[in-house]
Amino acid sequence: MCHIPVFCWITATVLEDVLQTREGGQLPKTLTEMYIHFLVVQAKVKRIKYDGGAETDPHWSPESRKMIESLGKLAFDQLQKGNLIFYEPDLTECGIDITAASVYSGVFTQIFKEEKQLYQNKVFCFVHLSVQEFLAALHVHLTFINSGLNLLEEQQTTSMWPKLSDKPKLQSLHQCAVDKALQSPNGHLDLFLRFLLGLKTNQTRLQGLMTQTGSSAQTNREAVQYIKKKLSENLSAEKSINLFHCLNELNDRSLLEEIQQSLRSGRLSTDKLSPAQWSALVFILLSSEKDLDVFNLKKYFGSEEALLRLLPVVKVSKKALLSRCGLSEISCDYLAAALKSNPSHLRELDLSENYKLQDSGVKHLCGFLESPGCGLETLRLRDCGLSKISCDYLAAALKSNPSHLRQLDLSSNNKLQDSGVKHLCGFLESPGCGLETLRLRDCGLSEISCDYLAAALKSNPSHLRELDLSGNNNLQDSGVKHLCGFLESPGCGLETLRLSDCGLSEISCDYLAAALKSNPSHLRELDLSNNYKLQVSGVKHLCGFLESPGCGLETLSPLTAAEQCSHFKPSKKKKNPPLDNSL
Repeated sequence: MCHIPVFCWITATVLEDVLQTREGGQLPKTLTEMYIHFLVVQAKVKRIKYDGGAETDPHWSPESRKMIESLGKLAFDQLQKGNLIFYEPDLTECGIDITAASVYSGVFTQIFKEEKQLYQNKVFCFVHLSVQEFLAALHVHLTFINSGLNLLEEQQTTSMWPKLSDKPKLQSLHQCAVDKALQSPNGHLDLFLRFLLGLKTNQTRLQGLMTQTGSSAQTNREAVQYIKKKLSENLSAEKSINLFHCLNELNDRSLLEEIQQSLRSGRLSTDKLSPAQWSALVFILLSSEKDLDVFNLKKYFGSEEALLRLLPVVKVSKKALLSRCGLSEISCDYLAAALKSNPSHLRELDLSENYKLQDSGVKHLCGFLESPGCGLETLRLRDCGLSKISCDYLAAALKSNPSHLRQLDLSSNNKLQDSGVKHLCGFLESPGCGLETLRLRDCGLSEISCDYLAAALKSNPSHLRELDLSGNNNLQDSGVKHLCGFLESPGCGLETLRLSDCGLSEISCDYLAAALKSNPSHLRELDLSNNYKLQVSGVKHLCGFLESPGCGLETLSPLTAAEQCSHFKPSKKKKNPPLDNSL
């Protein structure tokens, strides 16, 4: 709610009044309390500013009560129709005087306002949908209390109760409202339900506007029991979350406290949670700033079931760590659908080491990557059983949407091979590509991949800062030769190059030294470790680059630290600062 500017204004209005009139008074704790207090403040404004009343006068006059009844009827009728704007006949139908309609926004500051459409036609609306939902709930509640009429029932059997013993229970209204909200396909009654349940708990705050109905304890218990019964069913995550908001309006936190205690003690076992307990866990995590910054599925016995239950949390997280959780293509399908349904906050997604994910999983995931709301910056798909087809899907998705992606890790997918890199280069050479880190370790690549990569990176002024091709032992010297075509190009800004265990010999060092010397280098880290044919003569070739004025290398890993100390002896005339020999 705090993302809604109008709600921030309502909150400020209420807090100002509370702090001015109740020194040390209790602040509102629920949404319904906040809106009731806001309504009372507006009644006070009307009484003092427009009617010349005093601060000590009763909040509600007969005129202001009638006004609220009319606005409430309008709010409820239009909510049922799904209307956010209304016309003059709608106001007339609810007993609102057309000539006085423009005064409503002045009397109840911006609760209700008048605007003009094209051709000067007058239209009316509430300042925000939440205000309309609150007034609609108030109207339904007041109607039931005063006449026994349940406006939520499609067929009314009676409009009045003749004697006290025949008075229908408020429980029936609440149960009907819960059922109606759960049946709504788009959740348009969710906030209405929260307000309706909260009104009974806060009836003392509406003195003068409605008659008191005695203790609310029994009614609240019945409503709580009914909601918990519904939570035990397999509801959607969104509907379950709203029911927990309703429990909060009824001042019941028993389910939440049960899960919180398990979380604090470290005894939470998600394989034994009931549907209601799963919903409670989701509700708690959504309220946790820490978990929304970094959501780690393994904290909750990572599994496909756990992911599907906790998707509402992933959807609003900044970083989702889902590695080694036994996920399959089904997870990607649900995950992509959840992330597409809402402008995504997700900036980092790690699905590594889910070997059942495979190409079909990536295909589902690309539905999110190509959606306009995608702002993903880091994607890790290490060891997911991917082949060249995944690269084709990824390249097409990332090209179709101006990409925010900065890091892509496809390491340890040994079926990717050269044809996969060829597909991927279609994205690398596209104008929208801003990739800074590309990891293709252990992907079964050969020299041909280096040719594809060099051509793609040269054709597009490159943002690439880190390239990891380690563990591709068929790359060899000819592959490095192709790669040097990119390293010596003016647009190259590569800072980290990893070529560990690539079957290289001393010739690769010769190629690298020549390329890096010809272009004032940004390179800060070079890893050539585990290339046993490199030998000392290879390091000797590298010294030509190390001694050049443009060299800014900070980390070199061609040999062990001891071997570097004994064999690598830069010239005494070398002007560059000493090399950091860290591995």
